[in-house]
Amino acid sequence: MTKLFISQPMRGRRMADIVRERKTLVADAAVALQEDEIAVLDTLFDDTDATPLALLARALGKLAEADAVIFAPGWETARGCRMEHLAAEEYGIRIVEG
Repeated sequence: MTKLFISQPMRGRRMADIVRERKTLVADAAVALQEDEIAVLDTLFDDTDATPLALLARALGKLAEADAVIFAPGWETARGCRMEHLAAEEYGIRIVEG
């Protein structure tokens, strides 16, 4: 089973839209990784009082558990996603573009 980290822009988006996009990304990752069983790491943090940097730190902790990471369209414009992409590249985590 592959542990999958999902990186997607979230700022200013409705949770329903984020969750809907995640379902598509999981399906895309399953095809790209040729994997039937995928465990999605929980990175939907509901701590609204946390700073963006604190949320990124939590996300990077989850990324450290991942076998692969998929990046949603538009990740290049989101500061946190760019940091996650750099970490995945530098630490050899398999990258899938959504």
